[in-house]
Amino acid sequence: MRLILHIETATTCCSTALSSGTEILSFKELDNGYTHAENLHTFIKEVMDTADKKMEELEAVAVSKGPGSYTGLRIGSSTAKGIAYALNIPLLSVDTLQVMSVMASRMDHSPHFFCPMIDARRMEVYTALYDHELSLAEETEAFIADESSVQKYRNKNILFFGDGMLKCRPLLETLPGAHFANNIKPSAKYMVELALKKFSNKQFEDTAYFEPFYLKEFLAGKKKAPK
Repeated sequence: MRLILHIETATTCCSTALSSGTEILSFKELDNGYTHAENLHTFIKEVMDTADKKMEELEAVAVSKGPGSYTGLRIGSSTAKGIAYALNIPLLSVDTLQVMSVMASRMDHSPHFFCPMIDARRMEVYTALYDHELSLAEETEAFIADESSVQKYRNKNILFFGDGMLKCRPLLETLPGAHFANNIKPSAKYMVELALKKFSNKQFEDTAYFEPFYLKEFLAGKKKAPK
């Protein structure tokens, strides 16, 4: 049974899980803002200790690759790359929006399309569309929601979820076939089946050159000039 460490830091939720095959041996999660730098390494140690496993026993490390927070993704990917390099084990990456869709599909078994939305700036969200088998139906994009743009979802039976859905909901509620699910966020415990599939297919990342899927360039805010 493959022993894999899973790391998820794409949003405000910092989470880690340790799995053996499809079984989750231990899990740690905190959704308390962007505290990944302070908590991630502690969480990794805790899930390893709880399962009574040593880092040297890991067969792979999986990271949620984005899209999401630039800083969060950097922290997660650099940690995963460091572990993979130090232990000489495969690095796996899974799509953050697909991870959310796995969680949604387990909560709602209706034959919906699944539309995860991660909050970006203003009325923008990172989103994609998955069919009921969680295959990609529409490519990942930075989507700006307004009365006109949401019409692309008209006449489809779609389950919307994620923190980005909350600000878009007043617009989406006007669409026939729109459904909504709350409290769905990226979480390491829903990475397991996606990571296992990639491991089985030997879809490993290049540890030295892997970069998260930022989707957009990072724009640093300018400091205001002193008055």
